[in-house]
Amino acid sequence: MKKKRIRLTIILSFLIVSLVFNAILLIAYRTNPIKSIELASQLLDLSFTRTERDSMVEGVLSNREKYKAIHAYPLNNSTAPATIFAPVPANYPTPTIQEPINFGLPKVIQVPRNRESLCFFSVAELSSLMKSKKITSVELTKLYLGRIKKYDQKLNTVITLLEETALAQAKQADKEIAAGKYRGPLHGIPYGVKDLLALKTHPTTWGSPIYRSQMIMETASVISKLDSAGAILVAKLSLGELAMDDVWFGGKTRNPWNTNEGSSGSSAGPASATSAGLVAFSIGSETWGSIVSPSTVCGVTGLRPTFGRVSRTGAMALSWTMDKIGPICRTAQDAAIVFDAIKGPDGKDITLENKPFNLNLGKANKALRIGYVASLFTEKKDSNANDFLALETMKQMGYELIAVNLPNNIPVDALSIILEAEAAAAFSDLTLTNLDNRMVLQTKNSWPNIFRTARLIPATEYIQANRIRTHLIQEFTKLFQQVDIIVCPSFGGNQLLATNLTGHPALCLPDGFDKRGMPTSITFIADWYNEANLLEIGWAFQQKQGFHLKHPELFMPGTK
Repeated sequence: MKKKRIRLTIILSFLIVSLVFNAILLIAYRTNPIKSIELASQLLDLSFTRTERDSMVEGVLSNREKYKAIHAYPLNNSTAPATIFAPVPANYPTPTIQEPINFGLPKVIQVPRNRESLCFFSVAELSSLMKSKKITSVELTKLYLGRIKKYDQKLNTVITLLEETALAQAKQADKEIAAGKYRGPLHGIPYGVKDLLALKTHPTTWGSPIYRSQMIMETASVISKLDSAGAILVAKLSLGELAMDDVWFGGKTRNPWNTNEGSSGSSAGPASATSAGLVAFSIGSETWGSIVSPSTVCGVTGLRPTFGRVSRTGAMALSWTMDKIGPICRTAQDAAIVFDAIKGPDGKDITLENKPFNLNLGKANKALRIGYVASLFTEKKDSNANDFLALETMKQMGYELIAVNLPNNIPVDALSIILEAEAAAAFSDLTLTNLDNRMVLQTKNSWPNIFRTARLIPATEYIQANRIRTHLIQEFTKLFQQVDIIVCPSFGGNQLLATNLTGHPALCLPDGFDKRGMPTSITFIADWYNEANLLEIGWAFQQKQGFHLKHPELFMPGTK
């Protein structure tokens, strides 16, 4: 009898505990949306009363069902938002007539005794030799292919070697040139592209193991334009995974000046391969420094064009309002030649504008007003000595420098949420399916975590950031009423983010070496569609300084 009472007591106690526990769960369930809204509000720097949070519950839960429907709808990376970013103000004055272009091409170039030295000739020099039939495209293509096979194991720049198709293109180029059908200064010149540009005959990996076998059934417009110019594509080059840094599924891309270091990113392969003489030039892309940064550390010349100047059709999207494609070369002269070939509409990318490119590299334009960012040239140190030398070079060239300052009343750094939100949307499927766990880098500052964190950026704040971006654009409009060119340390202040947000063109040039023997750079910035001014002043600057003639000793002809 006593045992039965004990059992009954235990059963009753269990039932009471269960009822209480379920009651607590029920209460928690009913109050959870309100509590969740409260916690979310705190994360988003918002404050609502209890009554306001209670009123929001139904709408928040309704929106969650909408999110589920959006998550279930299939979207691929190539689908752009319906909203179009156009940074240039209405009625912005631009030339309307295309004048004859003068690339300042050399007329007489001698073939070097050691023909492997051709690997470091500029595109301009190679084009002169090619046009005069002193070299052939097949010879030059075999030279670069041989150097890739010899040196890429040290650099890790190549994702896909295109030997067979490259040699076929080179043979065709030689036939056309021999028959007098010369297409221009890129005809027969070998190059490489960052492997975020699609080539329908080969994989486009975006540097990630997730997309290692991805076949995109179109060829990027930039590659098609270079095909039309007669250039020879020899390799698809490495990029940091999904356009971040210099680490991809094949490892880390190395710096030719010191192979113990990385080549920076995300245009890691293009900058490294161009610097080491594995290609004559390359194509990179920039969203927030991905041309400028690797060009700096690898000692080459990078041009980031105006937003809407070069087609992104067939390119991986990271940020629809910030992505830009541009050339990485040995000289500003070469960058001008390549830019002229790839710019302009393709009938597909609706952000493109067809604007004149009135370039004259025959002489420096002494009428240009040259500004420098005064706040970034206040104290001379070992780390920035070459920036001050760059200013001295400009003075020696006969320019009077005008002190200017970048907008300081706008929270530029906060606007980085624009890139983060767009990148998270571009790769939403990776987050929703946990495929992001297969990515190479898994730190708190790498893409998988950035994508996750960006899911909590409110749409309202994304729009507000873009409204502030409008003010930033207006401030730069005022600034370029004072000067034509702005000279700035490549990583000075927040100019790199600011000018990528505003869509202004920039030219990054080598300006010397630091105490470790590593390259440094200076950046010139111009107003929208004024790439010609950048390239004219940049080429004159390079001829004065001569650092474009320096090449990494480890990869000079004859080294093992």
